[in-house]
Amino acid sequence: MIKKILFQSIFFNFFFLKEVFAAENGGMPQLDPEFWISQIFWLTITFGFLYLVLSKFILPKISSNLELRKSQIQENIEAAEKQREGCEAKLKEYEEIIFKSKLEAKNIFKNAREKVIKDINSKKEILDKQIDDEINDAEKEIETLKNVAAEKINKIAIETSSDILRKLIGTEINNSSISAIVDDLTKKNKDKYYGS
Repeated sequence: MIKKILFQSIFFNFFFLKEVFAAENGGMPQLDPEFWISQIFWLTITFGFLYLVLSKFILPKISSNLELRKSQIQENIEAAEKQREGCEAKLKEYEEIIFKSKLEAKNIFKNAREKVIKDINSKKEILDKQIDDEINDAEKEIETLKNVAAEKINKIAIETSSDILRKLIGTEINNSSISAIVDDLTKKNKDKYYGS
């Protein structure tokens, strides 16, 4: 491998030297040593001028553009970071508002439910009291009707009995005797007809 590389380098060196001498003899002034000093002078002048133009005009503009782009990119990154932080803060605020709203709605629902249950219980109590009062009133009326009915029945029984006896016997009978008999029968049959 090394022999091959060495052979190739020798071959190319010989080939280029042959070309250089052929060019010099053929009239290529770049390879003629007589013109080398003037070529070096103009090369130095040209590259010096090119260096001055590049270093004084072109490179400062390029570097200022690069700095401007770098600062603009940095500003954009900072603005994007601020926007991201702002968005995260808004998102947290939004989540907190949603949480508070849910909690508030839950409390409102709970309070409304408790109020409705309390109203229902109070109305139920009022209704139960009214029903109890009406039952008591009805019982009193029934008791009054029982007492009045017993008296009316006794009165009717006395009148009916006195009429029947008068028609059977043909004479008036004392109402007090019939009244005593009806009262006695009523007392005996009171439990049977009127309950306790």
